[in-house]
Amino acid sequence: MGAAGTVTGSKYLVETAEKKILIDCGLFQGVKNLRKLNWDYLPVEAGSIDAVILTHGHMDHTGFLPRLMKMGYRGPVYGTAPTLEIAEVILRDSAKIQEERAERVNQEGYSKHKPAEPLYDSKDVEKTLPLFRQQPLDKWIALGENIRYRHRYNGHILGSTFIELEVDGKLLVFSGDIGRSEDPLLHPPQKPEKADILFIESTYGNRRHLHEDIMERLKTHILETIESNGILLIPSFAVERAQLLMYYLWQLKNARSIPDIPVYLDSPMGANVLKILHHSSKWHKLSAADCEEMCRNIKVTTSYKDTLEIMRDSKPKVVIAGSGMVNGGRILNYLAQYSYKENTTILLAGYQAEGTNGRHLQEGAEELKIYGKYYRVKAKVDTLHGLSAHADQDELLDWLSEIESAPQKIFITHGEPHPADALRVKIKDTYGWESKVPQLYEIEELNQKNRII
Repeated sequence: MGAAGTVTGSKYLVETAEKKILIDCGLFQGVKNLRKLNWDYLPVEAGSIDAVILTHGHMDHTGFLPRLMKMGYRGPVYGTAPTLEIAEVILRDSAKIQEERAERVNQEGYSKHKPAEPLYDSKDVEKTLPLFRQQPLDKWIALGENIRYRHRYNGHILGSTFIELEVDGKLLVFSGDIGRSEDPLLHPPQKPEKADILFIESTYGNRRHLHEDIMERLKTHILETIESNGILLIPSFAVERAQLLMYYLWQLKNARSIPDIPVYLDSPMGANVLKILHHSSKWHKLSAADCEEMCRNIKVTTSYKDTLEIMRDSKPKVVIAGSGMVNGGRILNYLAQYSYKENTTILLAGYQAEGTNGRHLQEGAEELKIYGKYYRVKAKVDTLHGLSAHADQDELLDWLSEIESAPQKIFITHGEPHPADALRVKIKDTYGWESKVPQLYEIEELNQKNRII
């Protein structure tokens, strides 16, 4: 019910004789036609779903939960402790952004909807949070007489997992978003040993990540920013990517590779995720002392008043701000202020979905639409490719390497059409396994008792 031919909106409904189980409950993002899907009712009655299981806390895997609750869902939402903590932060932030956007649209009158309304609001989020149920790693959880599942570590962000769901002895494996094999902060992903039915993501199914020296790239941009008396803006996902950027900048300062230029993390969500990082030590590689020192080297701000003061300060600086795809958050304020200046650098730090401002910048946009107004872009735009939290093609193939025998069915999801098809071909060439790229709302019958929607 999502992430079919696109990287957003992840949802898979498993309907069995006993239960209906939703794996992930993501929001569609990016182009307008995808965003409009968030307003549609699902092709199944929400109140008939018995459980939701989350692979991780990102918006494209959790952001539809309050909408599902508004449609009548009242069952449990299962996830690891960091996943549910991150989901809480993201959902509250999402509701606030939607409320503010609707209010701004109504004040300025640039929407055809009269009045414009948020998809869901803060009250909807608060009604959703009591449904959350924390679950441990690696422990089988019974959902019915013949149904059980477990979370297994996959190294994408804090708390992220792949899901093994056993139904009547048949094992369904949902990859979620698979992390990198060598990440400075997170442990390597575990690998499945068996899968009768496999769902695998394909965000980077057609490419290998560049093995670039991230610290050297950051150092070069910072030194150029100081020399031009400019500002380095890094739109960043508040979960994992912001912390990884902080880590690299801390390492550069420790090595005295850069001058003591002010570095700001201007993200209320990022600040909240930092707190989760501190008390989730088993999920990452940093010691408590390292966490403390890293945070001391970065000025974390959550107040909009502080944002205005940072923007008024003309001295060279580095600002990490959400959102990562430049479609919301504090980064828009900075772009409205600085995008027309040639001594500004916009350094994109992750995947930019089709239709987002980040993708427009990557493709050389000369202007951006921000809050209904157009702003010239004369800033230098660059991308850090090596920061991705998603496995590349080689890592995706390696993640399959310990599966003992060929799955009966493989579905390739969470990728745009070309990457998904490229991964399909590589799986066939590497393992001889057939796989399929499903369409949105496609139904797959597994047997008379079980079906996947």
